[in-house]
Amino acid sequence: MNKSTVWTVVGVIAAIAIAWALVDVLFSLLWFIGKLVIVLVVAAIVFFALRAVFSRRSE
Repeated sequence: MNKSTVWTVVGVIAAIAIAWALVDVLFSLLWFIGKLVIVLVVAAIVFFALRAVFSRRSE
């Protein structure tokens, strides 16, 4: 194996490791954003439900 082949193999391994880390961070970020959207939707539903319940009782 000559020197350029060794550096090619090292480059491929480094590229795979960096890509793995980036994809992991990206999926974690997407999961967090998706979870945040779901929480916001549920919070809005609960808010309007509570507002409707309390507005009926005061009348």
